[in-house]
Amino acid sequence: MFCALFVLGATGLFPATAASAGQNAFALSSTAFANGGLMPKVHECTSGGGQDPAKKNESPPLAWSGAPTAAKSYAIVMRDLDNANLIHWVIYDIPVTAASLPQNVEHAYRPSVPAGARQIYYRGSASLYGYQGPCSPSTVNTYEFVVHALNRASLTNLTSSSSTQTAARAITAASLGTARITGES
Repeated sequence: MFCALFVLGATGLFPATAASAGQNAFALSSTAFANGGLMPKVHECTSGGGQDPAKKNESPPLAWSGAPTAAKSYAIVMRDLDNANLIHWVIYDIPVTAASLPQNVEHAYRPSVPAGARQIYYRGSASLYGYQGPCSPSTVNTYEFVVHALNRASLTNLTSSSSTQTAARAITAASLGTARITGES
């Protein structure tokens, strides 16, 4: 069945989408690592008990382009795909005027950059607001960063005490489109 659908799509029986056309495809990238590449140690967690000074738990720089024109804000969700999709980071209410996040977004509910954004509290090995880097000392795991273009400017139903799962559900419900990048650590 998949082969038949693939052949039908390849023969032009299905209309081309923006993603397949490539020109205005919603895309996410990082200057810190290539899609599927190795994430630098500076983005790894500091809570694993090791004393490696290169591990700083800094969020990677991320940039996106080609978002749906109806977007009113953005959100990013980071998951460990090899650990039951454990959510490591949720940042939302990113203004629609933003097209990137700098490296090392402040560990705060309301980081100073990007102005207006909010982050979910990570309840796990670190217990902090915002980014919790990879913490897989004995294995190499795949981490997925997904930027969501949202249909509203603010997810007012989320608060400083919302869980990562609640936030991820709210983001998915408001999502107009997504772009993703993965990194190994």
